[in-house]
Amino acid sequence: MKKSAWKLGSMMLLVLLMMTTVGVASSNQYEPVPDASNQEAAYINKLEIRDGKVYLEVDPIEWYEGEEANRVFREREQDPEMTEAPDGYYIVNDTEEQIELPVADDAEVLLQLYDHTGRYEDAQISWNQLVDLNKFINIYKKDDIVDMKWFPFHLTIEDGKVVKIIQQYVP
Repeated sequence: MKKSAWKLGSMMLLVLLMMTTVGVASSNQYEPVPDASNQEAAYINKLEIRDGKVYLEVDPIEWYEGEEANRVFREREQDPEMTEAPDGYYIVNDTEEQIELPVADDAEVLLQLYDHTGRYEDAQISWNQLVDLNKFINIYKKDDIVDMKWFPFHLTIEDGKVVKIIQQYVP
């Protein structure tokens, strides 16, 4: 019981930290991830290493921002009192899937927010931080301050392999 209460308190503190850094995000001029034909938005539900190769288990989603998010939100929610997507984005995930994708050894990984030091106050937004795949694996495994499973990612896929992973910041 103490551990779950501590974890809940930790998550609340992180949410508070994230809320106070939203102003930083807007002053650093957040830019949406550009669309590409070989790119999929997804949640990464699992990261596994087998025979020295990295595999992601992903659940594809539809990610919308700005006016497009508002349009899809109005179509799907049909709430006359809410006409815009909260926080400027909208996620559609009508069917939960578990798709396994291999990751290229030299995959590029760009993160917006992660646990740098194990201290809550150091979990700050810094746009498109390039980390190597091994560091991403370690970051993904650490879920006590920032859990990577909370975030959608944009995955670039070439020849059936993930070659680029971009964490999507969500306010």
